[in-house]
Amino acid sequence: MRGRVQGVGFRHFVWQVAGRLGVRGYVRNLEDGSVEVHATGTAGNLDELEALLRQGPPWADVHHLDIQEAAPTANKNFRIER
Repeated sequence: MRGRVQGVGFRHFVWQVAGRLGVRGYVRNLEDGSVEVHATGTAGNLDELEALLRQGPPWADVHHLDIQEAAPTANKNFRIER
C-alpha cells in the first residue's frame, strides 16, 4: 500500500480487521514508506479485507494497493511485524 499509510495506525487497523475476519498473515512497514500485508483466508474474507485496506483508518490516505498472489502463510494468526 502506498500513500499516507505509516504513522497513522495502519498496522494496528489491519491487525484488528484481519483478526475479525479470521485472516492469517502479517502486516509490516517497509523502508520506502509503504505497508506490506501478507494475508491468507477465504476468497470472501480476502475480498472484504481488500475493501477495508483501500479505506484504511481515519488518518490514512491510501493512494495505491498492489495485489499479488503469493504462497499461503504458515502463520496460525495475524501479527504485526516491525
